[in-house]
Formats: sequence, C-alpha cells, structure tokens
Amino acid sequence: MDTKKRRNEILDRLKQADTPISASFLAQQLSVSRQIIVGDVAILRAAGAHISATPRGYIFDDKTGAFPYEGLLACRHTPEQLQDELYAIVDYGGFIIDVTIEHPIYGQLSGPLNLGSRYDVDLFLEKIRNAENARPLSVLTDGVHLHRIGCKDEKTFQLIKKVLSQKGIIFS
Repeated sequence: MDTKKRRNEILDRLKQADTPISASFLAQQLSVSRQIIVGDVAILRAAGAHISATPRGYIFDDKTGAFPYEGLLACRHTPEQLQDELYAIVDYGGFIIDVTIEHPIYGQLSGPLNLGSRYDVDLFLEKIRNAENARPLSVLTDGVHLHRIGCKDEKTFQLIKKVLSQKGIIFS
C-alpha cells in the first residue's frame, strides 16, 4: 500500500470508529511501524484533518456540534486537586474537551484532553505520573487554567460549575 492510500485508510478508519484507535493497533493492521502511523497522523492534521490524540488513541473530531452545549470554566487548583477536579466534571455529565493556559511568553496554549469518564481520567493521570519531565499545563500558571466542557445542556454545565465552586476550584 502506498503512502497516500495508507493515510486515506487511517482517516477512513478513524472516521468510522466509535472509540479511539491506538497508533500501535493501526500500525499492526496496516503492516507498518507505530512511528510511521504517528507521522501519517501529523501529516493528516497538517492537511486539516480533525484528529485528536486521547489517552486511549486517536479519534476523528469533525468539530460539527459534537455537544449540544459547550462552556468554558476558569479553574485554579493545586496538583493534588487535579483528580478531584476532573472526576467532578465527568461525574456530573461533562466531557473535558481541552485545557488552555495564558503563557507569559507564548500567549494562549491549549492541549486536547478528550476525557469523558473516570476511566479516561485515570489513564490521563497515569500518563502524568509515568511521564519523565512532563507536567500538566496548569503548573506553568500557578494552577490557573481554562477547560472547555461539552455537555448535553446548559443546566448540566451550571451544575458542574457549582460543584467545582463548592470545591474551591472555580477561579474568580
């Protein structure tokens, strides 16, 4: 299979998938190395494909109203409160789309999270614990950050905001 066909196949598989697909799985299925898949995904992203990396693999995100309601939460917490923050959001019906900080040199920096369950949160936290020289973006800003949250409705978003406020995590 040539490069163009392989990239089209990757994109097709991601568009059809209901769950994330790992680079290792794609590599095995397409008889190439994991690094080839990682490079192919980078090229597809550069060409405009909406592919996000999650703790469980790649997903296609067509950015066309995935959630009926999206809201932005300004948060501040210690590293020890990270799990409590993320669990609260997913436990009350939110999907954590991304995190954004305001960096003094680079300006706005964002990272996709795509966390929708405690399982997703646990995988994310495990990556943090096991990563060498890697920390959440919020450590660069004394814990201050924004989360874009997807929900079924504004009422759900307001409930999440209230719960985080009660925990002292909402930044105001």
